[in-house]
Amino acid sequence: MMKINFKKWLFVFLIIIGILLLFFAFKNNSKTQIENQNILEKKESPVVNEELIKNALDQKIETKALVPKKEEKKLIEEDPLPEGTDRFVVQVDATKDLIAENLFSAGYITNKESFLLLLNKKQEQVLPGAYKISKQMKENDLVRILYSKPYMKWVFLKPGLRKEEIAEILSTTLGWDKNKKEKWLTKDTTVAPEYFEGVYYPDTYLIPVLDESEIVAKRLVSKFNEKFAGYLPLFTEKNIKWARALTLASIVQREASNTKDMPLIAGILWNRLNANMALGVDATLQYQRGDKGDGWWAPIKASEKLIDSPFNTYKNKGLPPHPISNPGVSAIEAVLYPEKTDCLYYIHDKTKTTHCSKTYEEHIENIQKYLIN
Repeated sequence: MMKINFKKWLFVFLIIIGILLLFFAFKNNSKTQIENQNILEKKESPVVNEELIKNALDQKIETKALVPKKEEKKLIEEDPLPEGTDRFVVQVDATKDLIAENLFSAGYITNKESFLLLLNKKQEQVLPGAYKISKQMKENDLVRILYSKPYMKWVFLKPGLRKEEIAEILSTTLGWDKNKKEKWLTKDTTVAPEYFEGVYYPDTYLIPVLDESEIVAKRLVSKFNEKFAGYLPLFTEKNIKWARALTLASIVQREASNTKDMPLIAGILWNRLNANMALGVDATLQYQRGDKGDGWWAPIKASEKLIDSPFNTYKNKGLPPHPISNPGVSAIEAVLYPEKTDCLYYIHDKTKTTHCSKTYEEHIENIQKYLIN
């Protein structure tokens, strides 16, 4: 009878087991790499490529931004109206009943109920804005004016828009043609590098429809001066240059998922700057890329983090050449009074909750926990 060599077969069995273990380990590792790559391209996740960050180049470009100042002479809201003509403003949420009440209280009509009957003959709503009326007008004339187009319109600009987005809102609301919009983008907002971005303050404006685009730009800059001039000495006390403050605020405005998290995001980004680390944020790359058909702030692809650009904060340390959006007061205050934290990394989960971490290893754990699993 042939003897079985148990040592030989045991050795072969162990080799087979080893090969199988290596195969499954490689398969799982490949799966994890694919999942991490998918996360890199998700909008919610400003994931940092650590190797890219470590090899980032020192930023040599000087950041520029307009310094706010107190204006001795403010822009007038509109040209003077003819004598006897008044501006009557209809608020955005005004009902016909409220419009009649305001006209009655101001002495333009003598009977609210009868005027309301005339106003209600039309089913359409009175457009929000400003109208030219006088106390000499009859009720029928007032109704005719209110159902015409207002000569001033409300413009709503939310924080974090870039000037191209603002131009689109102005064009749609004020009825600009293509040439007027192009002038806003190529001339009115490019008089100097300091005016490229960041100075068109986000607010609610009542703007004359016939205003030249240059005047509209000046109105927004005037509001920027009004809102931010008081913060300049506060940053000076902390030895923070205004250009750095405004540019960082424009990034915080885009990177934070909500106003509450702005101080935390600002604290993390200050930590990275103070540690001479690259910021590694998607928002600056989104600004550089622009709108390729998916919107101005569409998610960044992993390959786009390798492009050569002063706005690539993965490959360059420091801040970009100028602001990337037009921030509001909350972002400025977050940069001035950042939350104290040891974190260097952060992600936003699917509910827009921010999770920060001190190390890159913890950052990867957060990605697995909140974005993959």
